[in-house]
Amino acid sequence: MKQMRNAVVLGCASAIIGLGVLVSVPSGSTAAEYPTKDIRAIVPWGAGGGADAIVRKIMSIAEKSLPKGVFVENMEGGLTSIGINRVMSSRADGYTVGALTYDSVVTVPWQKLLPGYDLKRLKMVANVTAEPNALMVGANTGYKTFKDIVDAAKKKPGKIKLGIHGLGSMTHLTLLQLQEALGVKFRVITYENGSAGQKEAILSGEVEAAITSLGDFAPVLKSGQARGLVEFSAAPNPGFPEVPISKDVGLKLQTGSFLLFAVPAETPAKSVAVLESALEKAWKSNDFQSWAKQVGVSPLWLGSDKVETWAKEFQSKIFLILNDLVKKGVIKK
Repeated sequence: MKQMRNAVVLGCASAIIGLGVLVSVPSGSTAAEYPTKDIRAIVPWGAGGGADAIVRKIMSIAEKSLPKGVFVENMEGGLTSIGINRVMSSRADGYTVGALTYDSVVTVPWQKLLPGYDLKRLKMVANVTAEPNALMVGANTGYKTFKDIVDAAKKKPGKIKLGIHGLGSMTHLTLLQLQEALGVKFRVITYENGSAGQKEAILSGEVEAAITSLGDFAPVLKSGQARGLVEFSAAPNPGFPEVPISKDVGLKLQTGSFLLFAVPAETPAKSVAVLESALEKAWKSNDFQSWAKQVGVSPLWLGSDKVETWAKEFQSKIFLILNDLVKKGVIKK
């Protein structure tokens, strides 16, 4: 019986036996060839964050469709560059799959945090979620509404501490657009370990506010230790319907991240197909769909036939925005 551990290591060997004789399966059978051992799923963020939760959840369901198990390994650092480098440099045999977020696709290559980085070194398997950014505050800050923190920021320019993932990240771009739209300025604190660091900072009072997804903050929002003031989306979040969306507070701003899976570029097409099929079945399951809504994550499926083109176009679009901000002197590269 499969059992979950911290590393999600599951599965047992299988054999096809008839009348005491091992029956061979034709070499063209994907089921016989792959996977014959456990698959490693690398999360380039720390344990306890939103990306970590999504990967562990969907992989725990996906492995039920596989003859072998999946173990999840956190490899944080360098705004995902350490984990993504491990994926790129791994053997292209289908036994290493990595989770990529906005920073993996945009921030790392734009800031040149990883020498030799190129999306061509990866084969995109599927995108599974879209995660609008949101503004959260600690429950003990006294800010009850979005207007409260905006008014405070206007009275104390550059004084209110707000945590983001890193300079050039999607959360940073969201903050820059928010400040421009409102005519305010926050004191920016960066957390390269992502939402895990932001949550610790909110709970300890190191920062008063943070920008990331509601799903990233789900545990502390549900517990009442933090409060969502606005989600920069076009529709209410099923997991947090009480949190206002952009139009509710007079904003047009809509931004967010995503989570997709990729393998080394030369991974056999048959192995990619097996992984994609298992992920799609897991994504469609009531288990994943209901869980995603509960934690405030928006399921969004893009298969291997679409996700690669989408990722490259998204990267090009954001690069133009970032380069324009550099020219204007808003940020430095």
